[in-house]
Amino acid sequence: MESTKKTLYTADATAIGGRSGHVRSATGIIDLDMSVPEGLGGKKGATNPEELFAAGYSSCFQQALLVIAQRAGDKLDPQTEVKCSVSLFQEGEGYGLSAILDVDLKAFDREKTIDMVRQAHKICPYSVGTRGNMEVELKVQGEAIPVAPEENAGVAEKGDAVSA
Repeated sequence: MESTKKTLYTADATAIGGRSGHVRSATGIIDLDMSVPEGLGGKKGATNPEELFAAGYSSCFQQALLVIAQRAGDKLDPQTEVKCSVSLFQEGEGYGLSAILDVDLKAFDREKTIDMVRQAHKICPYSVGTRGNMEVELKVQGEAIPVAPEENAGVAEKGDAVSA
């Protein structure tokens, strides 16, 4: 069976010093001091892996929403917001992450928004990549929407990839 997987882009970054070090992307656009989160004793004015993950996930999820809207012949309001909260937790000897995606599409009713959020969760590369490995809660304007176990398990079906 021949694979249809096609690499569209590869990002490269290098970290030195872990959570209290520095991270730089190959392009030099990201060139940041890192720290343990300030609330856990880290220094002010530095970012952390969870903050970077939240920024990437919210941006990527919004792109998935744009794709879903375009497929349906709709257009998102320019003020559409996707807030992503990423939590670091400890469980026994290990550590993990969980995320909450809170979407406000501004221009659509609640039912259509919920449907679009669920569709975006199926195709967003971050959602696909974390599915089955990380709990992701979906919200619309601060209110949780039910997420069936299968929506947080498995991988994207063929043809569900988000194109840039």
